[in-house]
Amino acid sequence: QVQLVESGGGSVQAGGSLRLSCATSGISVSMYCLGWFRQAPGKERERVAAIDSDDTTIYADSVKGRFIISRDKNTVYLQMNSLKPEDTGMYYCTADVWGGYCSRLPSDYTYWGQGTQVTVSS
Repeated sequence: QVQLVESGGGSVQAGGSLRLSCATSGISVSMYCLGWFRQAPGKERERVAAIDSDDTTIYADSVKGRFIISRDKNTVYLQMNSLKPEDTGMYYCTADVWGGYCSRLPSDYTYWGQGTQVTVSS
């Protein structure tokens, strides 16, 4: 059974940092595309970052230079620096079997965590 469990969310002031973790089980992370999506109230879920089986990373333009996605064994991380109020939202870890690229569409991902809330105040 595949499980993705996020942790590390919280409330911070603008300019602060948070590190999200996603502990996975039931999958071999080296064979999967692993991603972080976020969803703000009233907005669509959007991909923030992804890492593929070759450790190639992809970032949304809005977080480039501030966020870093990485993985280690069965855990994927999202280091978030220089946080802005617009980074506020529910952050979800996701995984799907590597098929040559990491999609930016939520519907292309099979496995999802329960989400962890990130709130950035100004």
